[in-house]
Amino acid sequence: MSVRWGSLDEDDAGSLAELGAAIGAADGVEERFSVEDVAEHLANPLLDLAEGTLVARDGQRLIAYGYLPVKQVRDGLHAMVLHGGVHPDFRGRGHGGRVLDWAIGTAPKLHERAYPGKGLELQTGIPQADTAAAALLEGKGFAAVRRFCQMRRDLSGELPQVRVPEGVDFVTYTPEFEEAARRVRNESFRDHWGSASHTAESWRHSITGRRGFRPESSFVARAGGEAVCVVLTRHVEGATAVRTAWIDIIGTLREWRGKGVAGNLIAHALAAFKEQGYARAGLSVDADNPTGAVGVYTRAGFEIYQRATMYSLPITPA
Repeated sequence: MSVRWGSLDEDDAGSLAELGAAIGAADGVEERFSVEDVAEHLANPLLDLAEGTLVARDGQRLIAYGYLPVKQVRDGLHAMVLHGGVHPDFRGRGHGGRVLDWAIGTAPKLHERAYPGKGLELQTGIPQADTAAAALLEGKGFAAVRRFCQMRRDLSGELPQVRVPEGVDFVTYTPEFEEAARRVRNESFRDHWGSASHTAESWRHSITGRRGFRPESSFVARAGGEAVCVVLTRHVEGATAVRTAWIDIIGTLREWRGKGVAGNLIAHALAAFKEQGYARAGLSVDADNPTGAVGVYTRAGFEIYQRATMYSLPITPA
């Protein structure tokens, strides 16, 4: 049967979840997105389904896809991230190259509509072990620019002791902390590679409004009544039955780094995860993070289990 190319629509959530599971199984990625998770992604107000998505169909089955949501601008640069993949049974037939060619041609159109005159980079991430995808990206002019690590920690054994720093208190996240948490995240991520500030809309859609977000498993460190560090968590589905608390965001204001706030707030969170019935905690971290985050997580008992590489193609200068 011939392959048909077109755009995604909201009715594709189930088929796209199946495709994502097949890709994840082939690439050794444990996280699985449910139909409801995928429906959330497709409902992203920053994603134009008609023009910002591409899908290949073999009969009723989806075999390749790509989508390009608009992001925020940082320092005059709009870094659009391509999400996509090809079903393992259909690799080596040029479908991945077609998705990349589409993204390279489409990104400038979506970008110019949202941020005319700003710089544009197209980025995408792949498992570090996927040498075929790396060769394809490099053949299209992309270059490896950053390394990321996925880390996890078993919660069945002894957990790190919690020592709350003097003058600081730890509280569970509630909606009243939404703006304070967003402020801490935006300010603490200013020196993180590729990070752009969340707007109130993108914050709700990407973090606190997601169906997987767990406020009862998220925490805020306060000093003098002001938020200085946050740990924000969601529940993730996985290829195994292991119940995992995934830490989406750990952010500490610059002036509070090196004082034991983040490490102890993580320890506080791990104890809560265990009490709530989670068997494992996980997170993703920039391996080249200048704040020494990898060391903080290693001291909390996290271990690297997977690595990924971010590739970038500059299209217009900032």
